[in-house]
Amino acid sequence: MKAFVEIGVEPGTLELVLESIRKIEGVKEAYPVTGHCDIIAVVEVAELKLISEIVVKHIHRIKGVKYTQTLLVVE
Repeated sequence: MKAFVEIGVEPGTLELVLESIRKIEGVKEAYPVTGHCDIIAVVEVAELKLISEIVVKHIHRIKGVKYTQTLLVVE
């Protein structure tokens, strides 16, 4: 399963949040971006429930993360 996770962060926390996200197992890539979110992360795991665990148990717990939106790849 693959998903793109859009992440919004508090001002001044982008670099620290990005560094933390890149260390999470299952996160294959993470980039700072312009637009309605601040970071896009590519998550790739064996099972759908693992995507939820990564987002809820890891990304949401990083200090500076305001919100996420998960987009599941359906191909």
